[in-house]
Amino acid sequence: MKTSLKRLLAPLALLLAAGLSTFGATAAEITVHYPMPGFFKTVMDQIAAEYMRQHPDVKITFTSPSPTYEDGLQLMLRQAGTAEMPDVSFIGLNRLRVLAERNIGIDLTPFIKADAKIAEEGFSDRLLALARFNGKQMGLAFATSNPIFYYNADLVKKAGGDPDHPPKTWDEVFALAAKINALGDGVTGMAYRWQGDDWMFSALLFGHGGTMLSADEKKVAFDGPEGLASLKLIDRMVKDGKMPALTSDATVQGFTAGKIGMFFWTTGALRSIINGTGSKFELRTAPMPVIDAAKGRLPTGGNAAVMFTTDPAKQKAVYEFLKFASGPFGASVVVPGTGYVPNNDLAAKDDRYLGKFYQENPLFRAGLNQMNLMIPWYSFPGNNGVKVTQTIVDNLAQLVEQKTTPEETLKSMTAEVQKLLPR
Repeated sequence: MKTSLKRLLAPLALLLAAGLSTFGATAAEITVHYPMPGFFKTVMDQIAAEYMRQHPDVKITFTSPSPTYEDGLQLMLRQAGTAEMPDVSFIGLNRLRVLAERNIGIDLTPFIKADAKIAEEGFSDRLLALARFNGKQMGLAFATSNPIFYYNADLVKKAGGDPDHPPKTWDEVFALAAKINALGDGVTGMAYRWQGDDWMFSALLFGHGGTMLSADEKKVAFDGPEGLASLKLIDRMVKDGKMPALTSDATVQGFTAGKIGMFFWTTGALRSIINGTGSKFELRTAPMPVIDAAKGRLPTGGNAAVMFTTDPAKQKAVYEFLKFASGPFGASVVVPGTGYVPNNDLAAKDDRYLGKFYQENPLFRAGLNQMNLMIPWYSFPGNNGVKVTQTIVDNLAQLVEQKTTPEETLKSMTAEVQKLLPR
């Protein structure tokens, strides 16, 4: 009887063991955190679903997203070394340095050196370098962007401009803004997204060929002619372009409602602006106006996928997920879903991914055509990087509200930032 019972139970035991092996201890569960759900929720869901389809033994679980890059960084710093720390987070490119200097996050260099296919999968050293600090590969660039020029072709035409030949210089921008302002009916000529962080200020500074700090990073370097010229441009945006002192959200709402003629912001917002605009007017995009044709550059916005798990058994699965999210498939979801430019060389060329997309979607070409100008979004040294960014924004607010002159703004911003740098 006992022998017969054992024979009957043996197949059941095998089935139970197989089930536990597939869905239990040997299955990898990867917890993922990301910022800015308005930009990334849909694309993250798509990437996770496809990865789990291809890897049925892996489960992707999302933690609550953070509203901004800064909030995401602060959350990771608070959770470092605790049970709440996710296996993966997507960190703003300008904040990877904070993690590197505090030894938070896993250096991916050993994984990449052991990966014989990394180059053929579209991860060039140029792109890998976007997430490399102090010799550490802090992550893989996931979403990369540059600032572009959005405009309302209907308002441009109504004001006597040519939508097929948008302004190429800031003088031309201000001239067209004056014509749009003259239309009345609550219409504003232009807006520039200076709020929130230092990225769009750096677009003007880098566009003039300037830098944030000196080569040894001990002294402010934006206190010279490039920085002053950048602040004078913002001052002209207010005086000549009639740019209102609005919040970032209100500015986006004004543009998508058809009340702002020209808007300068990240290409990463393109999909949300397309959706917000709908059929209210004809939306067009163009490259940022040229400042210095020889020395001018643009900052690379966006984020990188960073590994935080210290579990060796889980790290291989996490590395494969990072590559998938940051690789050709991930780019083929991120670019159409947001407007970010491809951070993978293979994705941009291969028709399986984005090769045909840019031919069929001209609004997305402005950011792509500026990729040759992209340099890293500057990451300030030391523990006060977030404070430095806020100091720059606070001083820009004073200028936009016309409480200070460009010269006064530069003097104040220089002194305040200098105090926050490591001594």
